[in-house]
Amino acid sequence: MRIATWNVNSVRMRVPRLLPWLQQRRPDVVCLQETKLSDAAFADLLGEQLDGLGYRFAHHGHGQWNGVAILSRVGLDEVTPDFEGQPEYAGVVEARAISATCGGVRVHSLYVPNGRTVGSDHYDYKLAWLDALRAAVATGPAHVALCGDMNVAPADADVFDPAAYIGQTHVTGPERDRIAAFGLVDVVRERWPGERVFTYWDYRAGMFHKDLGMRIDLVLTSRSVADRVAAAWVDRQARKGSGPSDHAPVIVDLDSAPDGDIGPVVPPPSNPVKRGRGVRLPQAPRPDK
Repeated sequence: MRIATWNVNSVRMRVPRLLPWLQQRRPDVVCLQETKLSDAAFADLLGEQLDGLGYRFAHHGHGQWNGVAILSRVGLDEVTPDFEGQPEYAGVVEARAISATCGGVRVHSLYVPNGRTVGSDHYDYKLAWLDALRAAVATGPAHVALCGDMNVAPADADVFDPAAYIGQTHVTGPERDRIAAFGLVDVVRERWPGERVFTYWDYRAGMFHKDLGMRIDLVLTSRSVADRVAAAWVDRQARKGSGPSDHAPVIVDLDSAPDGDIGPVVPPPSNPVKRGRGVRLPQAPRPDK
């Protein structure tokens, strides 16, 4: 079973990329984030095409911002938008989580709050959101996969230069502690320890072409699922070319690897800037709506 997660940063804008990618990579389960559509608009936009490709889908979105979805060709059972105890922000439970059972695994598509600035109310909301998610997952099925844009780089190896992120969100101790507290397996990092692997690159300043990114799109699984991993990689090709998202998909193959165990990043970056060259962020981490 091939599981993929991708923050598409507006599914309407990404249709010319998403549909060919589904046909090329043929994932069995796809978690999408930042769809920026209502449920009805998502169905109108993609329902017929997804049906033609053999996917059932569940979407949770309120339009304009946020929005998450799961597409599946291996069953889509017990669909649950949000999660027990999910906190509000500004009086709203935002559309940031949806889960379903697909091929015997409880799959969560997650778009974790950004946190904006350290010490802000949004940062506190992010920590509370992760705490509540951990509590909810702890009472759920044993075979689980948390997939999505976690907006946390789990370790210094997951950013192009730790010095560039001093004082920023995504890398603070409390955020990283929340990810570790799940007690789940970071399957990409377990398979490729020490490798340079990123999933997000700012659109500006040539960050993608220099491979100056962050690894914030994760697949965290129970040990029972992690033991089935035959390949785990970032599809960097989907970040190249015209009209890409600023994120690349993460792909995890369970039991068999149709493309082989082909490496952590496919294709590898051609001319990455080395760490410690004094490169600065083009801005503070992206705003979260």
